[in-house]
Amino acid sequence: MDTQALALSLPLIGWAAHSGLLVRRLAAARRDPLTGLRTRAGWTAVAERIVRHHRDAVVLLLDLDDFKNLNDSYGHAAGDAALAATAARLAAWCDRHGIAGRLGGDEFVVVVRDTDRAAELDVLAHSLNEPLPYGGRLLPLSVSVGACRLADLTTRNLSDALAAADAAMYAAKGTVGRRGPRSTAH
Repeated sequence: MDTQALALSLPLIGWAAHSGLLVRRLAAARRDPLTGLRTRAGWTAVAERIVRHHRDAVVLLLDLDDFKNLNDSYGHAAGDAALAATAARLAAWCDRHGIAGRLGGDEFVVVVRDTDRAAELDVLAHSLNEPLPYGGRLLPLSVSVGACRLADLTTRNLSDALAAADAAMYAAKGTVGRRGPRSTAH
């Protein structure tokens, strides 16, 4: 290759390397490093598409109960293990029917487009509340789940579905046992 062609191609090679780096950084910013789930921004982009195309989609909002107490009693590594296990259980339950994300702290969010999958909320709640083997002991896990079916909303949009799922989750936190999913569905 002659010197002039090499000089002309160097900026192109630099831009290609730079854009590849930016794409990797953007993808990493949309994934939670601890759980591997999508972050709020990454989850919202996919959830908006599901909401637009699937009238019977269901949005779930989930929160680990007494997470601070778990961290204080067993240590932050145990808390991280609880978050990672919850994320893995959510991702397995969603499978190809939806997407799970971590909003931050001990809050998770799910949208599923498959109404058959949404009908199995009790299976999910049972899975999420299974104790977690950790360090030779079983960590107690308790997760409150709020659900909102888009078909039950007057205006079908993600923001309203999240607000309704949030209200249902806090209603679940107020019930004895707290472990089952609460829904806005009547």
